[in-house]
Amino acid sequence: MEEPTPVRAHWAFAAFFSGLAGYYLCTLAVTALTADRFDSFDVSDPPVLGPLLLLLFLPNLLLGAGPLTLSHLKGNGPSSDYGLKPTWRDVKVGLACGGLSLLLAWIVGVLLLSIRRDTADATSALEDIGLLSGGKSVWLAVAALFVFLGAPLTEELLTRGALWNALEHHRIPRLTILALTALIFAFLHEESWRTIGLFAQGMAIGTARMITGRTSSSIVAHATNNLLPAVYLYVGAS
Repeated sequence: MEEPTPVRAHWAFAAFFSGLAGYYLCTLAVTALTADRFDSFDVSDPPVLGPLLLLLFLPNLLLGAGPLTLSHLKGNGPSSDYGLKPTWRDVKVGLACGGLSLLLAWIVGVLLLSIRRDTADATSALEDIGLLSGGKSVWLAVAALFVFLGAPLTEELLTRGALWNALEHHRIPRLTILALTALIFAFLHEESWRTIGLFAQGMAIGTARMITGRTSSSIVAHATNNLLPAVYLYVGAS
């Protein structure tokens, strides 16, 4: 494994925390605006909310806003700071690590189910979105597309982009950076029953970033990992 050249970004911690702050502030605002609509619904006759569903993804967009803005203002631009233009090597490494992430998610899922059967009853956010969309629609297609491409871009800019660069700037060992970013990635999803699986997936996705030294490879890995959930979200809607 070749040793990538670290990006010395003194502004990267500010980029990370501004993205995180934007995410949580927007989550609070969206929750306040939609509390009466999403508080409860009859799963046998759910309301069709159409474009309102896209509000659920608005906080996620802000995860990448801080890293992009600070890179423009303080750094050399996102293309240079994060390596956002994927090379063929980024694609190959990303696909391999994305496949590994799916495999690890399956293994961890099987192990957890063998230990605790009640995890099978955990409500999936994707299932709720499918119900509220009223079946296949253009809004559900946009939501699935965001799961496949939008979420990988914003989440990777925050974790394997800004946070990784910040830790590299302070000369933290690469394996420690890999573990820390995977841990933040897992906690960011706020699904306690999936934390172990998400951590394992974060390690696999982060491995792409560690091998190439470029965030674009982890974006490809993340998108590969999210392809099946995106397809499930759209095809599984009744």
